[in-house]
Amino acid sequence: MGLFTQKPAPPPRADGARPAAPDASAAPSSARPAAGVPGKPPPPAKASPPPAAVKARPDRLVDERTARMNELKSEIHRKLVDQLDMTKLSRDATEEVREQVRQIILALCEEADALLNFTERQRLAQEILDETFGLGPLEALLADPSISDILINGPHQVYVERGGRLELTDVKFKDNAHLLHVIDKIVSPLGRRCDEVCPMVDARLKDGSRVNAIIPPLAIDGPSMSIRRFGADPITWDDYIRFKSTAPEIVEFLKACVHAGLNILIVGGTGSGKTTLLNNLSSFIPDDERIVTIEDAAELQLRQPHVVRLETRPANIEGKGRITIRDLLINALRMRPDRIVVGECRGGETLDMLQAMNTGHEGSMTTIHANSTRDAVQRVETMVMMSGFELPTKAIRQQFASAINLIVQAARLTGGPRKIVAVTEVQGMEGDVVTMQDLFRFEQDGVNANGRAFGRIVSTGVRPGFIDRLVASGAVIDPQWFVARDLVIDD
Repeated sequence: MGLFTQKPAPPPRADGARPAAPDASAAPSSARPAAGVPGKPPPPAKASPPPAAVKARPDRLVDERTARMNELKSEIHRKLVDQLDMTKLSRDATEEVREQVRQIILALCEEADALLNFTERQRLAQEILDETFGLGPLEALLADPSISDILINGPHQVYVERGGRLELTDVKFKDNAHLLHVIDKIVSPLGRRCDEVCPMVDARLKDGSRVNAIIPPLAIDGPSMSIRRFGADPITWDDYIRFKSTAPEIVEFLKACVHAGLNILIVGGTGSGKTTLLNNLSSFIPDDERIVTIEDAAELQLRQPHVVRLETRPANIEGKGRITIRDLLINALRMRPDRIVVGECRGGETLDMLQAMNTGHEGSMTTIHANSTRDAVQRVETMVMMSGFELPTKAIRQQFASAINLIVQAARLTGGPRKIVAVTEVQGMEGDVVTMQDLFRFEQDGVNANGRAFGRIVSTGVRPGFIDRLVASGAVIDPQWFVARDLVIDD
């Protein structure tokens, strides 16, 4: 006889019902000692599975279900590609066409797995539509207007920024190849590529959102992509005032400065809102002027009728044909511009920009990365040195002081609020030092219980030296703008 024997099944009950299965843990009373019998130890308690094992079971079921849904999605997508001309569909993606394709997908879902419920079929159909006509898992995030940034750290980790705070989402890509395919769909229409030869790329979406992607071998944990959103409803000056990001008096003052043709430099850190501020300042440029914009990835949305938009070009597969901001800036000077707007100066083109501002192209604007308005001088010095010309520091500062009239600083404060934290006039030179004075600034008073910075936007009481130039341009100047007082209290 073997070590284990199978017990015979109990006879059926008279009522025909099947007897209950015996409880394996319940042995006959004669086979186990009674609790509390003297001299006999109690039976050992049955070991319960560790919590991790119990938790792993539903997780494993979820993973298996997810894997099955991914297999179904791939299978249905392959069948859809076999049935339809996807190239033509991508070109003619009207709502009517999308609805027709949706019905085909739903039929394929029913054919592939009849056990799918209504919700699962609809979700599969939407995901396949997003893959076919859009950017796959990103479509749901791009449709959310509250999201300002999408940060992808490999295929299984996607963060978004809402209201100045980062949140981890449940959006995932199937694998690295899936994420690489989405990156290729973004950059290919722009004539750019992202591969082992060129593993970094800047691009833009149809709505103007800025995209940066970097892939292995430079990105160790898988492809990484950052999307800075520029939605269908861009931020306006009314939004700045409503969110207490600036004061109405400052907006009117900046409008007068742009009309008068002052050269303006916008400074700030990453994500501080420099490009948005540049876009809004550009809205004050008169409609009868010719504007040339120069950017790495075109994202400015000027509303004037006479705008020429220029965009840089990366090198081709042979490493040739690269066109830089500096090349475009030099060419723009031959295009008879009234104003030149450069999205961002980050290298040797800074010297060309200063020279353009100094040679008749008044009212030009650009942005740079700097921690404060006073740090902007050192940043410009460093970038001018990158141009390859060995200029004395004093000569660079003289170029800066004569070219730049106004510096506007944008900042992202603790807790997420973005504000115009300083408006500074460049007065000139005293010896070897560029002299500046703040006209308006934000004074932070603290951080509230929600971790959000609060404070006051104040007028310093300083009257700018170029006030006569503003008046001569036809601007109406309110003397109260320059009276030392609180303009906005953000609590």
